[in-house]
Amino acid sequence: MAANGAKCEQKRAGAKDKQNGKATDSSVRERRQRDKEDRLSLVVWRRPITTLHYFLLETLIKLKEWTVKLWQRRGAVFLVLLLCSLFSIAYSTEGTHQQYVQHLEKRFLWCAYWVGLGILSSVGLGTGLHTFLLYLGPHIASVTLAAYECSSTDFPEPPYPDQIVCPQGGGVEGSISLFSIMSKVRLEACMWGAGTAIGELPPYFMARAARQSGADPEDEDYEEFEEMLEQAEGAQDFVTRAKLGVQHMVQKVGFFGILACASIPNPLFDLAGITCGHFMVPFWTFFGATLIGKAIVKMHIQKLFVIITFSKHIVEQMVSLIGSVPRVGPSLQKPFSQYLEAQRNKLHHAGGSAPADENWLSWVFEKVVLVMVCYFVTSIVNSMAQSYAKRLQQQRHSEEKTK
Repeated sequence: MAANGAKCEQKRAGAKDKQNGKATDSSVRERRQRDKEDRLSLVVWRRPITTLHYFLLETLIKLKEWTVKLWQRRGAVFLVLLLCSLFSIAYSTEGTHQQYVQHLEKRFLWCAYWVGLGILSSVGLGTGLHTFLLYLGPHIASVTLAAYECSSTDFPEPPYPDQIVCPQGGGVEGSISLFSIMSKVRLEACMWGAGTAIGELPPYFMARAARQSGADPEDEDYEEFEEMLEQAEGAQDFVTRAKLGVQHMVQKVGFFGILACASIPNPLFDLAGITCGHFMVPFWTFFGATLIGKAIVKMHIQKLFVIITFSKHIVEQMVSLIGSVPRVGPSLQKPFSQYLEAQRNKLHHAGGSAPADENWLSWVFEKVVLVMVCYFVTSIVNSMAQSYAKRLQQQRHSEEKTK
């Protein structure tokens, strides 16, 4: 009887512990939700002074952290500075090597420009800057239209790539192929794709460091990932099931699963980086598959789509289709036709001798680019201010625990 009574007491104690644990988990979850809602309300258009103040403080903290990390890797920093000094000496010294130095400088700056745009597109700063739509896509479209107009891709350098002008004498009519245009824009497209692959590394390193240290993650995407793993069995909505599908593919298939996710336009690929970091996938397995998928496979798919879309006969068909729209068709067709005609005139006029008629389409595109860049910068300010607010919340909670 006494033994049975003791067992009953143990069961009751265990049930109480479970109930207390559930209550604690729910209170922690509610507190996190309140903190998150409070942080998300910290935006420039609602609380401008506080947001800018927190942004500046977070910027100072980040600068301090980066300075410490650079000092810890001062050997590598010294080597980079030494190489830069040697290149500066070679750049400023007169000699026959100058033509090679200038060629190397031009190529390096061109590649760095597209790699930087690729990083901005995927690194997760603010909302991300859609640099394919704003820069690479229009560049490929311009080269495609110019190649069909000039019947050649041998554009004179300079002014290419700053300005596209048809070569003197032109080319043979009908000699332009899909592959010749792809070859012309291959370098910048692959560099942009490599930049997007580099931009996927922060989620991977963040999740890997959190798993190794066992510390609470500071990234909200990682917190959502852990919550998704906990609630995997009860997932009902399409988005959660899609995220779980990406996670299972990456976890079980490995290199080829990462390659498959990276090779198609995939808004959930951030989850692949977090998954690989969380399950300790080797760095070169993750980055190698991501680099091949984004810089080679996916980039050729996107490049092919843009080239086909802006090929000569497709563009002419689109303009004629716009003109066939009832009532508004002719008024819409006119600016498109004028814009294409202006682009053709520019291709046959080197320097500034082409007519400088401003078309409203180009004006609208410039303003769209400006608005998107401003929104991107604003989202970075909001994101960094919210990061500082999270630091304050974590500090407050740790002080409450110690009391």
